[in-house]
Amino acid sequence: MKKLGFGFMRLPVLDENDRSTVDLETVKKMVDIFMERGFTYFDTAHRYNDEASEPAIREALVKRYPRESYVLTNKITLNYIKNSEEQESFLKKQLDICGVDYFDNYLIHNMGAIWYPIAEKFETFNFIKKMKANGYIHHIGFSFHGTADILEVILQAHQEIEIVQLQINYLDWEDESIQSRKCYEVARKYGKQIVVMEPVKGGTLVNLPEEAATFLPAAVAGRKRLSKSIFREMKDDKAVQSSLASWAIRYAAGLEGVITTLSGMSTLEQVDDNTHYMQDFRPLTQHEQSLLKQVSSVIHSKTSIACTNCRYCTTECPQNIAIPDYFNLYNNMKRLKNTSYLANQVVYYANLAQINGKASDCIGCGLCEKNCPQSLHIRELLQKVADEME
Repeated sequence: MKKLGFGFMRLPVLDENDRSTVDLETVKKMVDIFMERGFTYFDTAHRYNDEASEPAIREALVKRYPRESYVLTNKITLNYIKNSEEQESFLKKQLDICGVDYFDNYLIHNMGAIWYPIAEKFETFNFIKKMKANGYIHHIGFSFHGTADILEVILQAHQEIEIVQLQINYLDWEDESIQSRKCYEVARKYGKQIVVMEPVKGGTLVNLPEEAATFLPAAVAGRKRLSKSIFREMKDDKAVQSSLASWAIRYAAGLEGVITTLSGMSTLEQVDDNTHYMQDFRPLTQHEQSLLKQVSSVIHSKTSIACTNCRYCTTECPQNIAIPDYFNLYNNMKRLKNTSYLANQVVYYANLAQINGKASDCIGCGLCEKNCPQSLHIRELLQKVADEME
């Protein structure tokens, strides 16, 4: 299977104020390009595009291509489930909406600090295992938003899991809140197949800060800048076009154990670009990876709070506030002006706040500032975090 998957979550719409108004004719053309070039992996969920993604899959893919010609992944989203008994009817409703008899892969959606305990309460892991035995599902797994320690707890408890879907990209690789590298290493430790989501951070790694956007084409001899997101590399006297998205997706796809890398494509141009450079996929060279480390450094340098994550501030905090983690999320919000990614950061904040004190729980005792080697005005900064995140 080629290492590019079509994420049906950012589909083109007819009305920008209503994400359920999917432009079906454009989606059909996108699916046709994708399939004609030998790509077969599709990913959806009931909540995507305001619940219009599954019907779009049915019309653009299922009704127009033989069932054996593609791989279809769907998810059980526990927001919709009130008790364990509702899980089977939810799955069968999804099968009906998509117009298929089975899902190749079925994942428990958004596992982490908040939803994993609910999945355990509803015995969701046992449910998907049973549905696999009954033929409704061929492979089982979960998508994950959380820290590596929680991922390890889940994989220790549920070794029947085959697939783990992780947020991995070159900017988040060493991020202490998202922990892409650490989560990847845990998944590899347990021998799980990995599907990558958010390889370009919802478009953020295409819309780079100016310094980073100009850095990549300037860093390699023979490259000529064509536009904000596309440049040309001269190689063997031939012009090879590369997009900024290609750097991010090739980075994730090149990791060992990754079976595919999802791209939530919204335009024909994105499908054309992604399938072009992924058709004959080649991993990044060491030199190219070093360039991305420098791009990451440029982005990280645009930081609002100069926290080094030493965590001294947390040692005496009576409210158990995850101060460095919240500061990291706040920095991401400030330096990466992307609507999808801003929402993503708020989700991570909400997950952390379930098991730690919120920023607004600060009682102003000052013990954190006493312990901070950077002499940060932590109490003031926590108020800013609360204003933005809560």
